Amino acid sequence: MKYLFRPVLLIGLLNLELTASAQDPAPALIGYWHNWNDGSAPYIPLDQIDPRYDVVDVSFAVPAPGTSHQMEFVPSETTQLALEAEVAGLQAQGQKVLISIGGANAAVHLDSDTERDEFVTTMLSIMDAYGFDGLDIDLEGSSVATTGGTITAPTDASILRLIDAVNTIADTFESQNGTPMMLTMAPETAYVQGGMSAFGGIWGAYLPIIHALRDRLDILHVQLYNSGSMYGLDGAIYEQGTADFIVSQTEAVIQGFNTNGGFFDGLPPEKIAVGLPACNSAAGGGYTDTATVRAALEYLLGVGPQPGAYTLQQDVGYPSLRGMMTWSINWDAVSACDGMYSFADSYEHIFDDQATGVTEQAIDPPTFFPNPVSDVLTLTGPNAGPCSITLLDGSGRIVRRFACQDGTTRIAIGDILPGVYTLHLRDNHGSQAVRLVKE
Repeated sequence: MKYLFRPVLLIGLLNLELTASAQDPAPALIGYWHNWNDGSAPYIPLDQIDPRYDVVDVSFAVPAPGTSHQMEFVPSETTQLALEAEVAGLQAQGQKVLISIGGANAAVHLDSDTERDEFVTTMLSIMDAYGFDGLDIDLEGSSVATTGGTITAPTDASILRLIDAVNTIADTFESQNGTPMMLTMAPETAYVQGGMSAFGGIWGAYLPIIHALRDRLDILHVQLYNSGSMYGLDGAIYEQGTADFIVSQTEAVIQGFNTNGGFFDGLPPEKIAVGLPACNSAAGGGYTDTATVRAALEYLLGVGPQPGAYTLQQDVGYPSLRGMMTWSINWDAVSACDGMYSFADSYEHIFDDQATGVTEQAIDPPTFFPNPVSDVLTLTGPNAGPCSITLLDGSGRIVRRFACQDGTTRIAIGDILPGVYTLHLRDNHGSQAVRLVKE
C-alpha cells in the first residue's frame, strides 16, 4: 500500500502550501536497484521489486572503459528492450525510475568543455533510450573534490562543468519531454556535513553543487553510513548507527551550517530524505536497527520523544520531511537480512498515520487576526494553560518563538520579512498549525 500524503501531528493544518512537486511522490521511499547479480543480494527483475518503493534509482551509469565522462549503461541480466518495458511498467503504477551515475567504483571527471559536452550527450541518450524520469548523482571517491573558492562561488573547473552539465541535461529533458526532470543526490557525509570539519578535498565538496542546483533538486538523501563520526549543529560529535547521528545529520542539512567556505544555506525538509542501509550486510558501517530508526524519524517528524542526547533546534520537528532512502532494494529483499523488505516495512510504519496514532493529538484551532498581517498579530487560544508559538519560514526553519497564555496574545512581527509562514501552536494537549501571510 502506498501513502500519498504524509501523516503529521499537526492535525487541522489550515491551507498549508505543499512545496513538493505534484508529480513527485511525497512522502517517498527511495531505493537503489542493482544492475548486477550478487550472491548475497541477488538480482531482481525491476518489475518484481516491492511496489512500496516510490522512487527507484537504477544503479549505475558509468564511464565507458578508457574514459571518465562518456557514460554508458548496459543491462547485465536482461535485454534493453525488456528493461525498457519494466521501467514503463513501474511508471504506469506511479513510481519514478531514475538513472544513477557513478557509485563507489566509477570515477567521473569532466576535465574539459569537450568532455562536459560528451557527458551531457551520452547521459541524455541513456535517459531517452530507457525513458528514465530523471537523474540521481551518486559521485564518490575522486569524482568530486574542491581546492578553493566558496560554496556560493566555486572555482574548481570540474565542479563548475558538472553543475553546467546537470543544468543542460535538465533543460534539454524538459524541452524534449514537456515535464521537469527529477533530480536527486546521494553524497557521503564527508562531502556534505563534513564541511563543518573542513572545507577542501572531499570535505564539503558537494556543497557548491547542492547550492547551485538547489532549485532543481527534488531530494537530497545523504548516505548516513560508511561515515564514521560527524559534528552536529551543537558542536558535539556523533557516531553512525545511532539515533543521534540520524537526527543531528538530518537537521544539519535543513538548518544549514558554517564552513570555511562560507555558510551552507539549508534545504527545505520537503527535499530531505534519510539515507540508511537496508541491513547490516549492505554497508561497511552505519547500519541502524529498526527500533532506533523509528525513534529517530518520529522525533524528526515531531511525533515522538527525543531518543538520545541531541536536541533538535526546531522543537516542533520537521513534519514535512520527504522520506527514507536505502542501499539497496536488493538487500532489502533478502529474507536472511533482517527479514524480507524490513526497510520498506519500517518506512510504512513510520509514515503511516494509523501506525503513529497521530490522529489523537490534535488541539482546538486558535483564532488569530489579521491575516495577512503587517505589524501585530492577535491570537486567541481556546485551550487553558500556557502554550508556545513557533513561526517557521517557507523552508521550514525557525524565524521566531513566542510564549502565550490562555486568552489573548499579541505578537509584534513588524520586523519580519514579507512572505508566507507557518505558525505552530503547542500546549500540553498537542499542537496545531496555521498558514500566515506577512505583508
